[in-house]
Amino acid sequence: MGFFRSFINTLGFLTRLAPARIMAEDEMNRCMVHLPLVGAVLGAAVALPFFLGIFAASPWVQAWLMVVLSLYLTRGLHFDGLADVCDAVTTHADPARFWTVIKDSRAGAFGVIGLVMALGGQIILFHEMLLAGAFGAIVWAFILGRTAAVCLGYAVRHLTRPGLGKLYIDGATLGVALTASALTFGTGVFLVGPLATVGAIVIATLAIMPLRGLAEHVGGANGDFLGCAVILGELSAGLGFVLLG
Repeated sequence: MGFFRSFINTLGFLTRLAPARIMAEDEMNRCMVHLPLVGAVLGAAVALPFFLGIFAASPWVQAWLMVVLSLYLTRGLHFDGLADVCDAVTTHADPARFWTVIKDSRAGAFGVIGLVMALGGQIILFHEMLLAGAFGAIVWAFILGRTAAVCLGYAVRHLTRPGLGKLYIDGATLGVALTASALTFGTGVFLVGPLATVGAIVIATLAIMPLRGLAEHVGGANGDFLGCAVILGELSAGLGFVLLG
């Protein structure tokens, strides 16, 4: 399968920006290779309407609509993972109970709290970027979020549980993780600046380290861990920009 077709399949699997189709197992393994580029395309799609001036006089409205558009284009996939992890982590002293809760489609109190904090954080951070006219930083936030998932995937490959998440995480080899990290660093320097890029990467690393530790403790990791990492990476990009941009 060619690179372009594989990328389009991944884009369709993770967003509404390409037609969704059923993917074979070997195709799922290749998804991780494309995550930084998926983030770039998604980020551009989210930022473009506001770069063109829609609601230009109301940056808070723009920031809220960016989050709404991101949720729509990703089908809320990554926020679902965040909520599941937030609910299940409260039971992590009991690994068996952890996996029962994380597979429960119902949202608990801690899942709702996690969603409120993450969604509110994104709105605030996008607002700060919009005030600075930093549309490149907005695009880069989506790139860093997906690279955070690649790096976490590599760190927990030996812990993956059977299922869709395993097919996905198995593609996070050392080479894929290093390539994604290098591409993300390079685009960050160009779009955000070196200091904000380094700061955001440090924050993202500190944010996903507890996820790796949690996976070790409960004896496994699945796609919800990756979704949580995506959101933490996006928030880290915003924090890095506000702190050092």
